[in-house]
Amino acid sequence: MTTKRIFKPADAESLGLDPQRLDRIRPWMQQWVDSGKLSYLQVLVLRKGQTAFYHQYGLADRERKVAVAEDTLARYYSMTKPLTTMAAMMLYEEGRFQLDDPIAKFIPSFANMRVYTGGKGAGGQTIKINPGAPGPRAPAGESAPSLENVPAVAADRPITVRDLMTHTSGLTYGFMMATPVDALYRSHGIDFSTTSLSLAQLVDKAAALPLLAQPGTQWNYSISTDVLGRLVEVVSGEPFEQFLHRRVLGPLGMKDTDFFAPPDKLHRFAANYVRSPEGGLKLADDPQASPFARKPSAASGGGGLVSCVADYACFVQCMLNRGTFNGQRLLGRKTVELMMSNHLKGDMADMGQPRFSESNYEGIGFGLGFSVTLDPARAQILGSSGECAWGGAASTAFWIDPTEDMGVILSAQLTPSSTYPIRRELRVLTYQALI
Repeated sequence: MTTKRIFKPADAESLGLDPQRLDRIRPWMQQWVDSGKLSYLQVLVLRKGQTAFYHQYGLADRERKVAVAEDTLARYYSMTKPLTTMAAMMLYEEGRFQLDDPIAKFIPSFANMRVYTGGKGAGGQTIKINPGAPGPRAPAGESAPSLENVPAVAADRPITVRDLMTHTSGLTYGFMMATPVDALYRSHGIDFSTTSLSLAQLVDKAAALPLLAQPGTQWNYSISTDVLGRLVEVVSGEPFEQFLHRRVLGPLGMKDTDFFAPPDKLHRFAANYVRSPEGGLKLADDPQASPFARKPSAASGGGGLVSCVADYACFVQCMLNRGTFNGQRLLGRKTVELMMSNHLKGDMADMGQPRFSESNYEGIGFGLGFSVTLDPARAQILGSSGECAWGGAASTAFWIDPTEDMGVILSAQLTPSSTYPIRRELRVLTYQALI
């Protein structure tokens, strides 16, 4: 049974957008799909609480010739992170924790953490730490370092809740392929998308490994938000996925968003692709056989959600409304303002991350759950100071611009998201339409 929700764009000019300029998005979408570089594109532009633009083009499943539709489900990966952070901030508002509380207060396995100090990787080569930036893949057959062979010292201070929300915890991802700590994650199975362990078991297992950097000193993309999901679970006293549905997804009306695509919705689930050696598309994840077609053992607060444009628009509009949606208040106004503020010591480049994915991170800070634009000129992008944004590994993205009262959602399914600069191009096409 379909749950299609039709977008009926309002008069763009009445919303402060030039309709002819806005329509430049359509041929741009068609060019990317007709070239064979993307299977489909969906773009939604919200302004002043209304739909200013919506267009879809292409096939959600090329192999089965299924056209993309308004209710097409996709892997939203890291766009899960802002929703997990929203759930945690609800508990913060109830006085259940403070942002500077050590997470070991709630997850004892994170007491007495140790931090990697540098050294040589497998094969004897010197490994230079490049926090959060994917490095070259290890040679085939390369052995992972043992826990005993990775030099480490005691952490200067505990990891705090704020560290988890801002990716300054010192944790990492195994897929970064840049340091011996990443290799330890791979060899110890720290992967929330493939694990057979529970959320509690996998988080405790991750806590036994050394950190990549001292807490609070560097920005490293990581499993931090997965650990935050576990913290929500401990503090609330109910399974993380249950809390997320009851307190966030349900009130927002995100009825098609879950940690998997259930059997009755699987026909709406898009395929995921990678770029082929010839520059076209190669199937990477068949929706009918996808790991996302079954309920996971551990609900990944960092990257586990399947969603659709109509659902995610509810979250975007809630943040633009400073915490309310459809007459329900999910967060207080000041809490949303705190989330949308920069919590780093400078920008992300100052925190050791000059570039990530397809983006330059000079002039970009990080709030609680997403990036925050500090200086569009320094970041070399169109936008506004205070704009919040993030994306997913399969080329989904969103941004929220409180100054312009505008939100944009992009959906595609191509991994990795850095393959093509579609986010930056769409940013130009949306902002140039503002009058």
